[in-house]
Amino acid sequence: MYEKFYGFSEKPFNTTPDSKFFYPSAKHTEALNSLIYAINEKKGFVVITGEIGAGKTTVCRATLNKLEPNTKVALITNTNLTCKELIAQILEEFEVDYRPGTKQKLLSQLNHYLIRQLAADINLVLIIDEAQNLSSKVLEEVRMLSNLETEKEKLIQIILLGQPQLKAKLQNPKLEQFQQRISVYYHIPGLTKEETKDYIFHRLKLVSSNGVDIFSPKAMDMIYAYSRGIPRLINLVCDSALLSGYVYEISKITEKIIHEVISERDLTLSSATSELGAMSPELIAELYCCSDCQHYLNCETKWLRGTKGEPQLCCPSCQDYHRCLENVKKVKLN
Repeated sequence: MYEKFYGFSEKPFNTTPDSKFFYPSAKHTEALNSLIYAINEKKGFVVITGEIGAGKTTVCRATLNKLEPNTKVALITNTNLTCKELIAQILEEFEVDYRPGTKQKLLSQLNHYLIRQLAADINLVLIIDEAQNLSSKVLEEVRMLSNLETEKEKLIQIILLGQPQLKAKLQNPKLEQFQQRISVYYHIPGLTKEETKDYIFHRLKLVSSNGVDIFSPKAMDMIYAYSRGIPRLINLVCDSALLSGYVYEISKITEKIIHEVISERDLTLSSATSELGAMSPELIAELYCCSDCQHYLNCETKWLRGTKGEPQLCCPSCQDYHRCLENVKKVKLN
């Protein structure tokens, strides 16, 4: 909707894990290199953790684009599986024409397939996303898969992606053998404040040759304060802010727009305002044309009228057009 207004080739802040938009922060790059090394060197088990929306799946997708041609990947995203269902899912992901049967029969067929692929110099990789949802019993079954090996190398490389709870689950004494199998463990933290700004610039540069100066410095400070540097939250706020800017025909996204976006999403401003400090009376005056009901930027009537190209005046609380017309002159959106 707003791409043409800002001169974008596409939306810069989609929340889908598109490797095209991979941001090479120090931590994300290190995680990427760790994955590539572990896969190419056939190190066996790799565990990557991070907060929700930290970029684990995007790192994974970027890794897939850099693997050698002789690599086959099975990606499991449904982790509410029994042991037997997991093995069947792996066979299906590798496109193996298998015969249904007991768990042992499925394992036997998987083992034969892995041996054939090794003989053909094919490197097989199993990626399990949202692995924190796996039960301890299924995790133990995953460990048993790592026993499928020759005297010199693993038959399959296993990568677990999950939230921080995965690390806590793996610390269970019953999974001690699993812990000993992990050759590479990496945790992806949130971005720093400077990285958050670079992240926003990075995504804008990919879709526009001259649109990197859209967000004001204070707006980006507020985005960081709210998102804590989590890429998915950054994307959500930035995308909504650009939509608001389009509706209001504003080319520069300021902290006022960011304030509105967070408010409209029923999100708390406590984290953002704690870093920016309490909002000054001047800022409040700029945000709201009606000091009684504190409407204007977060006024639903204004929003609806704006999307229809109608005059954006008069909030539903006071319904005083003349008062709104007078006060709106004092509001500076750009």
